[in-house]
Amino acid sequence: MFLELSRPVDCLCDFTYDFYWQHKGERLSPSGIIPHQLGTSYTYEDLISCLKREEDVHIKGNVGKRLGSSLGVDLKFFGGTGLPQKAGAIIVDGDIDTRMGISMVKGSIYVNGNVKQPIGNVVEVKSDRAGYRKFRSVTNLLHGGLKDEILPPNVLRGDDLFLKDGIIRDTIAARLDADKTVIVEGDAGMSTGILMKRGFVRVDGDAGMNTGVLQRGGILIVGNVGEFAGAYMKDGTLIIAGKAKGYVGANMKGGTIFYKGETMLPARAPDESNIKMLVRLLDISKVEAMMFRKFLR
Repeated sequence: MFLELSRPVDCLCDFTYDFYWQHKGERLSPSGIIPHQLGTSYTYEDLISCLKREEDVHIKGNVGKRLGSSLGVDLKFFGGTGLPQKAGAIIVDGDIDTRMGISMVKGSIYVNGNVKQPIGNVVEVKSDRAGYRKFRSVTNLLHGGLKDEILPPNVLRGDDLFLKDGIIRDTIAARLDADKTVIVEGDAGMSTGILMKRGFVRVDGDAGMNTGVLQRGGILIVGNVGEFAGAYMKDGTLIIAGKAKGYVGANMKGGTIFYKGETMLPARAPDESNIKMLVRLLDISKVEAMMFRKFLR
């Protein structure tokens, strides 16, 4: 499928249709004609259908925000399984605005222009298309589904992925369901660990809002975080080593949060096994570990 744009358009190849379940078509309709296209009349849904057939979408021109959001997810809201599904590639002859590949789990994105930060759950790999940079999903990489070579300074060492490039990423390890590790040597964007079921994610710096939102399992460690850390969390462990801006654990359904600050959640002192875990994972003293509180729902 070939699409030429005269102006950037947001939410192209967005499997969520800009979170359709929130706005019910007020912001974007799957059947709506994509604006600013030249010589074609494709809908937003046409692009998704093409990718689901494992065919490629070629876009000529600059692209707006949230390109390829949740690319490769068979979303339950639309009658799917909620699991990853195979997807084709998105190929862009132009620049891409922020949050490219947010919550992406399958497929590829090629671009021969600039990509604006923050980006999504993607990492650059060695390209097999001349003149284009290639991006693949962090989650797919950790699930063992990729053969691509990670480009330095990022490193994949066994089951451990080290993100060293200083790029701000949203939704790192989205939907991760494998006993693998992600170490972010720097800061992260919003929604780190969203919907993760298994795995270990550590952000050595700070993270944005919605960190650990909808977390289903695994261990997530961050420094300072924005609002709504652990919101709607169902299982797993979230450790906030720094400060949170507010609403920690909002509408939390399960799981455990370790944090030294105050929240509206029921709290207790960490037991001996919790203290040992915090000492080991955070490389802190036993006295400092005892300062944490354990929040449960």
